Amino acid sequence: MPVASIIVPAFNAAQTLPETMASLLSQSFRDYEIIIVNDGSADDTLDVANAFATGPRVRLVSQSNRGLAGARNAGIAAARGKYIGFCDADDLWMPEKLATHVRHLDRSPDVGLSYSGSELIDIRSRPAGVSQKPKLKGVSMAHILLRNPVGNGSAAVVRREALEDIAWRPGFEKTHDWVFDETFRQSEDIECWMRMMLTTDWQFEGVPGLLTRYRIAPGGLSAATDRQLASWERMIARLRPRNPAFFARYENAARAYQFRYLARRAVSSFDGDTAWDMALQSWNCSRHPLVHEPAKTLTTLGAAAILRLAGHKPVACVAKFLAERARTGERTLQ
Repeated sequence: MPVASIIVPAFNAAQTLPETMASLLSQSFRDYEIIIVNDGSADDTLDVANAFATGPRVRLVSQSNRGLAGARNAGIAAARGKYIGFCDADDLWMPEKLATHVRHLDRSPDVGLSYSGSELIDIRSRPAGVSQKPKLKGVSMAHILLRNPVGNGSAAVVRREALEDIAWRPGFEKTHDWVFDETFRQSEDIECWMRMMLTTDWQFEGVPGLLTRYRIAPGGLSAATDRQLASWERMIARLRPRNPAFFARYENAARAYQFRYLARRAVSSFDGDTAWDMALQSWNCSRHPLVHEPAKTLTTLGAAAILRLAGHKPVACVAKFLAERARTGERTLQ
């Protein structure tokens, strides 16, 4: 049995899957398997995946489309490793990522989920000039809800026992247990991590370094803010009964961060009306982001206001300037 399994959910990912697989096959830690889950793709993803699944290291699972949560669950069901990592089919892992997480989990028996920081890249795999540098130690349930230091779905490597502790099987499910809730098409990551925090004693801890390269597709997100907000609110409603006192204390602050995140993404898509609306709703929900991250909060408000009043050109110029500073090694405001 391999020490680690890497699950690669793939839906219409024929263009990016080869680069993702190249990064995974280049891991310095060699005792691992890769499970590609073709989640009902309509393009050439199946053919691309079959080209990689020619030896014992790479296996292929195909199913009708069940969404990202369903693809991950299918991969978990097929995985044999005691540590299970996730890498979406358009993201990349640095060569030392798996070795770093395996070493971390081997040395930290109380840690159920190990994660890293991430460098954001564009559609051409170029650095976007932005990185996720999360809190690594002393992570509480409040940190997960408010800021989700895990960051993205390709950053985590999880102990199998931790996944088994939160698995269940709905009465209608015929093929495998659920770890991720397949009724969610968004917010499935944080729902899973919060459920693990609420119901188990496993700790979350990060490792230093930007070991994941997380791809941001241009545009598109601000048009889906209503769906994303609805999914996030449903996650809160689903988990709130497990610890009402906790949610009473932190829910509004978490909602403020969620609105701020959507405001920043709307700014990046040059959607001024959405950005301003999300920024105002963040401000009205809670002052927690302002108190704890004043620069980022005020920058978001300012960018949203400028974009709404003056259009996208001033914001685009600032974004280009910050990205250029990042590429030349100067510190940028994240």
